[in-house]
Amino acid sequence: MALNYPNGQRYQSVKAPQNKKVLPKTQSFANRGMTFEQMINESNDYYLAKGIAVIHKKPTPVQIVKVDYPKRSAATIKEAYFKQASTTDYNGVYQGRYLDFEAKETRNKTSFPLSNIHQHQIEHMQQCLSQQGLVFLLVYFSTLKECYLLEAQDLLVWWNQKETGKKSIPYSYFQEHVALVPIRISPRIAYLEIIDKMLDRRL
Repeated sequence: MALNYPNGQRYQSVKAPQNKKVLPKTQSFANRGMTFEQMINESNDYYLAKGIAVIHKKPTPVQIVKVDYPKRSAATIKEAYFKQASTTDYNGVYQGRYLDFEAKETRNKTSFPLSNIHQHQIEHMQQCLSQQGLVFLLVYFSTLKECYLLEAQDLLVWWNQKETGKKSIPYSYFQEHVALVPIRISPRIAYLEIIDKMLDRRL
């Protein structure tokens, strides 16, 4: 069957030179294109399946205002808004201890901007700390492919310096003072290994 372009010109296939080798495309499995949130969710699924911990992402309360019903079997949300400001991203139980943490990703190579954290999240962390919860921040430097677990107590020290002009936490601080979280296949973000070390320090 003859094939023509829309302008009437006849299609002609172009054959690659016989002496030219076609090299296979290199395939990278680094994170498999996952977002940081997906990597954490996959890790939590692993911990749950293995009976290690029960940790879930908190649902964000949403008020639905307008719904479109194009047909009986389908509905599309057209308008909605958040009922209240969210607290932190994740919470759960590990070895009888309450865990509560926020996860943040940055492409910045030199620092973590404190503007990524909100006042109501800081207040929530303080409340959890007052109840002896294990509270922390997972920071993923996506360009560097590095994840750090910053304890809430240390985050609060930096947060309180905002009034003195501190706008970010230097990357060098993470390198020297913050625990580097192993990134593997399973679990993807092995943050409970760092929690184990935190618990050992408190014994």
